[in-house]
Amino acid sequence: MKILVVEDEFALLEGIIKILNEENYVTDRALNGYDGLELAKQNIYDVIVLDIMLPELDGFSIVKSLRESAIKTPILLLTAKDSVEDRVKGLDLGADDYLIKPFAAAELLARIRVLLRGKGENVESELVYGPLVINENEHDGYIDDHKLNLTVKEYLLLEFFIRNKEQILLRDQIFNRIWGFESEAGVNVVDVYVHHLRKKLAIFQCDQFIKTVRGIGFMLKGDDEDVSKD
Repeated sequence: MKILVVEDEFALLEGIIKILNEENYVTDRALNGYDGLELAKQNIYDVIVLDIMLPELDGFSIVKSLRESAIKTPILLLTAKDSVEDRVKGLDLGADDYLIKPFAAAELLARIRVLLRGKGENVESELVYGPLVINENEHDGYIDDHKLNLTVKEYLLLEFFIRNKEQILLRDQIFNRIWGFESEAGVNVVDVYVHHLRKKLAIFQCDQFIKTVRGIGFMLKGDDEDVSKD
């Protein structure tokens, strides 16, 4: 899958590119609207991640130009403007989804997977580890067909654990992935949400799947070997 990222804030652009590359997406980038439009018009991308506020040419103008040129590449708008009018304007012009800054890396990846499924790409809709199942279409988890009723952060946390099953995840690593860019929350929020997630898994005697690796972070693992649970 090939993704174009158009974002004028260099640090944010580099962060997005790094995350996408870690997920094995091929990426191109542009720091201004004019270059972004020229790349997008090549019509070689599976998804375009597009900031609205750009130098030279704004994101709305890019969306309008692409749709008028019959380029139907799915577009995910990034916006710092949390207003209904801006979101409606982008969608009316032909964008497919939007994400409000600051956002979590996990949510960015989830939105991209949804757009790829809309293109008919073979993107998995369920992830499974033992009795744990997450359904990406529903943004929720199941154990033996029992719905967990996860909050957004709990879902993203369980998804991240399953995608990195049996690997030690650092607290900072989890924080950066789930709470993400420019979040004002402290890293201790990771422990709080792990506790919330364990409580929901405990109803089905599955809380032991989330291990605490003392002084380091957490791991999703089906046995107690070499780790200790708080």
